[in-house]
Amino acid sequence: MPPDPPTRKRSRTLPDQIATKVTRKLLAQRRNHSVWYGFGMFGLVGWSVTIPALLGIALGIWIDRHVTSPYSWTLMGLVFGVAIGCMNAWYWIQKESQDD
Repeated sequence: MPPDPPTRKRSRTLPDQIATKVTRKLLAQRRNHSVWYGFGMFGLVGWSVTIPALLGIALGIWIDRHVTSPYSWTLMGLVFGVAIGCMNAWYWIQKESQDD
């Protein structure tokens, strides 16, 4: 477990900190997530970034073929797709961590 960030106040006593870590560890042991759960979360995050990126590329290619422009819409579609995908992945990770 990484150390607390330096911006966080250390007003809790050592026994309180130990009790918090023990409680977290016991909860993690009770959940007993399998390896397949980890692979599933890895896949969920990966696909939630990949699908919007591919859709952005496809839309960019279509725009580039139909509209004459000095800008590369394919590249812009990739950037917007990855940005939307990262926000999507962040949403799923936050949703999953709220259950913890």
